[in-house]
Amino acid sequence: MPETVTGPLVTRDTVADRLRTLGVEPGEILLTHSSLSSLGWVCGGAVAVVQGLLDALGPDGTLVVPAQSADLSDPALWRSPAVPEEWWETIRASMPRYDPRTTPTRGVGMIPETVRTWPGALRSAHPQTSFAALGPRAAEIVDSHAPDCRLGERSPLARLEQLGARVLLLGAGYDSCTAFHLAEYRIPAPLVEVGRPGPDGWEQIIEVSISSDRFDELGHDFERDRPVVRGTVGAADARLFPLADAVAYAERWLAMHRPRTDEFLHPPV
Repeated sequence: MPETVTGPLVTRDTVADRLRTLGVEPGEILLTHSSLSSLGWVCGGAVAVVQGLLDALGPDGTLVVPAQSADLSDPALWRSPAVPEEWWETIRASMPRYDPRTTPTRGVGMIPETVRTWPGALRSAHPQTSFAALGPRAAEIVDSHAPDCRLGERSPLARLEQLGARVLLLGAGYDSCTAFHLAEYRIPAPLVEVGRPGPDGWEQIIEVSISSDRFDELGHDFERDRPVVRGTVGAADARLFPLADAVAYAERWLAMHRPRTDEFLHPPV
């Protein structure tokens, strides 16, 4: 017997209709974290999902996704897989520098990569934790990203907070919720050396240490205590909530449940 695809069958219209039912509004700004494989069998794959998102947002809405390129990092920290220590200096010297137009995303899935390459998409300047955006507010959001601020006050996250954006978790868990990282910049947090290819060669900068450790627990408590709209799109669980609410809650929760008081951390080698 030939293998049969299992459902549900998801289309562009399915995505748009379910997002409208969930409460996505035309004209709003939506930071979306997604998992294509969680949706079911999607006719048209990531392209259809992006089309459905844009349909739900309408011509006045703006879609924002993480467009991280974490492989532009110090090979001494790589674990999946690790590389031999004797390669490190060659990798640092040879690694292509970040280009918002050509550097692919890594670790965020097919939907953000599809948004990144979509006609008219704009991408922020940070070489490791950029965001891509489509829509009339895209430039306003991504132009605010300072190259020495991963996910803090001079990143698109802070701008999204100011603009009243909402977060959509589309088959993704709270461990993917980048909004929580903005809270890390607002509470005592250690600093860390971050290595990356720069315009003049390999560079080391000092940044706030960020970690998604216990974000799943944080998300559980946030959903228990704050209004979060829940539903499904295809086979995927979906959650919708104001970004500002998530950041404010995370500030209190992280300070209480995950205190981090070291002033400086050297990266492990």
